[in-house]
Amino acid sequence: MIAIFNKFRIGLLPIYVLLAILTASVSLVSCSKDDELEIQNDFPFEVNVMPVPKDVANGQTVEIRITIQRTGNYSNTQYFLRYFQFDGQGTLQYYNEPPYQPNDLYQLPTEQFRLYYTSTSAVSQSFDVWISDSFGNEKQITFQFNSSD
Repeated sequence: MIAIFNKFRIGLLPIYVLLAILTASVSLVSCSKDDELEIQNDFPFEVNVMPVPKDVANGQTVEIRITIQRTGNYSNTQYFLRYFQFDGQGTLQYYNEPPYQPNDLYQLPTEQFRLYYTSTSAVSQSFDVWISDSFGNEKQITFQFNSSD
């Protein structure tokens, strides 16, 4: 009986070796770099603006309420603002901070904020605001005010 068992053991050795090679090759193939877990951190966003008046007088300040709405949530995303005024004259500022300089980039601390535009001219005024994120996504908003003087 022991002789028969020893004969089977020797006959099973090639099967054990084949199983070991198969298991090792499956393990190595399944750990390849091509199948890395991808974590998405670049989410597009939309910008919502509450309605603003159409007319503004010289020296008048208009409040602009803006909300950034993301399609996904990545906690390390930073948002930035820059603006350029191409008609008329005025100042744009974030709450009580100093007025923004045209074409300079400013970091936004929150996704819901208010800007204040103060007219300094008696003609129609137009300016663009660009909001961008740390991944290069960008949205442009155009504001136009008629003079009420």
